[in-house]
Amino acid sequence: MVETLTGARIAVSIRVGGEPCHIHADPSQFDTALVNMAVNARDAMDGEGRLDISVEAVGVVPAMRSHPALIGDYVRIALSDTGSGIPAEQIDRIFEPFFTTKGVGQGTGLGLSQVFGFAKQSGGEVKVESEVGRGTTFALYLPRAEKGEGGVEDAVPADAVVDGRGTCVLVVEDNRDVGTFSTQTLQELGYGTHWVADADEALATLAAKPDTYDVVFSDVVMPGMNGVELGREVRRLYPGLPVVLTSGYSHFLAQESDHGFELLQKPYSVEALSRILRRASSKPRRRRKAAE
Repeated sequence: MVETLTGARIAVSIRVGGEPCHIHADPSQFDTALVNMAVNARDAMDGEGRLDISVEAVGVVPAMRSHPALIGDYVRIALSDTGSGIPAEQIDRIFEPFFTTKGVGQGTGLGLSQVFGFAKQSGGEVKVESEVGRGTTFALYLPRAEKGEGGVEDAVPADAVVDGRGTCVLVVEDNRDVGTFSTQTLQELGYGTHWVADADEALATLAAKPDTYDVVFSDVVMPGMNGVELGREVRRLYPGLPVVLTSGYSHFLAQESDHGFELLQKPYSVEALSRILRRASSKPRRRRKAAE
């Protein structure tokens, strides 16, 4: 997943310590935090460099941001890049919502804010160390759990992740990073995928090959026609073709609650994505070309 996000010109290495490193954390939020840190590292390296990822059990969280050190059982997940680094005067602001050092249109300033919020909500911390011209290390410290102690192995049924082979998904997502993550995840589950950036392109793709796709998986908030409007148009033109919508804007979904489509709240886990697509695509439908 990380190598797909970073691209071929960034070398990725992963080192895992010898002790078990189970954590107490929401899996979907954890996935999102890793994606946000990896994307931040990629952008800092301008698409070329080295990203080292390490995972290890530790017994202390170092003092940071005026907080004393914390003694206990934690897992440290660190991402170190060889990027441009962060000036010292900006270090204390990088976790603020909407603060970004990127150019206009290149970032929302919400990625690292999500990482910070996730760490705090999980009872952990996030530490950043940086040197201009040499690179940056972001380290997540999360409470460590014993194997089987409320872990994913106990919480997720054995059939939670389903082989998607034989099912083709039309992915509609205007954000490049999210689109890359979604299609890569689906392909790893065995699904066939085709990714388009907006509703107009989705409708053109369906018109060209109306019998190819088994389900449409679309973001809600997009430029132009939004996901709900797209879903209604798909329903009109291709009766029975399932539509699954996804969004991180819960208030938008609440306002548009009468559409009748399957909904997947961002951030989502691989298991949740697998389950909702299985449910949607397993419903029998009658294939037909678009209405005249």
